[in-house]
Amino acid sequence: MRYIKLGRTGLDVSPVAIGAMSYGEPDRGHPVWSLDEESSRPLIKHALDAGINFFDTANLYSYGSSEEILGRALKDYANRDDVVITTKVRHTMRPGSPNGGGLSRKAIMSEIDHSLRRLGTDYVDVYMIHRFDNETPLEETLEALHDVVKAGKARYIGASSMHAWQFAKALHLQERHGWARFVTMQDHYNLLAREEEREMLPLCADEGVATMIWSPLARGRLARPFEQARATERSATDGAYADLLYQATADSDRAIIDEVGAVAAARGVPRAQVALAWLRRNPVVAAPVVGARTIEQIDDAVASLDLDLTDEEARRLELPYTPRYDFQGASDPREFERIKAMIPGYATA
Repeated sequence: MRYIKLGRTGLDVSPVAIGAMSYGEPDRGHPVWSLDEESSRPLIKHALDAGINFFDTANLYSYGSSEEILGRALKDYANRDDVVITTKVRHTMRPGSPNGGGLSRKAIMSEIDHSLRRLGTDYVDVYMIHRFDNETPLEETLEALHDVVKAGKARYIGASSMHAWQFAKALHLQERHGWARFVTMQDHYNLLAREEEREMLPLCADEGVATMIWSPLARGRLARPFEQARATERSATDGAYADLLYQATADSDRAIIDEVGAVAAARGVPRAQVALAWLRRNPVVAAPVVGARTIEQIDDAVASLDLDLTDEEARRLELPYTPRYDFQGASDPREFERIKAMIPGYATA
């Protein structure tokens, strides 16, 4: 494994991160496709054995069960100082309870302690805001995050899925007040969703912020033929949410997916490796967050690091793309609630 620096920090991470949303007791959030602890542990160990040291989770994932499973596995299989753990805060953890979610000082200070308890560690490496909170003053959120770092409960802080102007404002306020600065942006980016190339990725490149990519395979669409878009358990139950991410782009998506297949066939590698290798061509991308549910998916992610696409191959993959709705994770709480209502029993990434 060839480790890289995370943005402008001195932190060494593997250029592949394991997304632990796939791991969580089924009765705690994702009843169809999440893996229980017995099934999750061998995958976490395999990732470690492959040299991956970068693990991403969130308090929301299976309402804390993901953090618990990941924390116990890393305690058993790794030295805490050798692994990099990220977790997130924002979404409602106690429905109907005042201050049960959001990015107020009270919520952040409560949730970091809950996450540390579940993870079984006294600090996380990167503490991220999962989405923007329009109902809390940004200064309150940023100062609270600064205090989390100063208290030693997080080494760094990061953000996820918001508009570029919101992220730019946050970075400005952090610099103005001397607060801990966001070092990562976790956003939605793949061959079927490239709207981040317009503003967010250039902003991150200019500011030295590393990006971590969620849904790097477009909910698996880039890993199989177009006709099999909903061939997995997750994609079959994730339809309404996925449709919000990939709206009215069927012709373009089919053309892109066909090109991924053609390049993969010519190279003699799985489609997933091609899609992940394409992401690595962008220097602002530090790591895709891979929600691996099989050993093979971890091996494909690692193997993609040795696959260098030519400029012509990249051009073929990029040419069919058409502009689309910039979803960016529904940062407005009302939109998030609407999505959850469309998908019974499902909490979004």
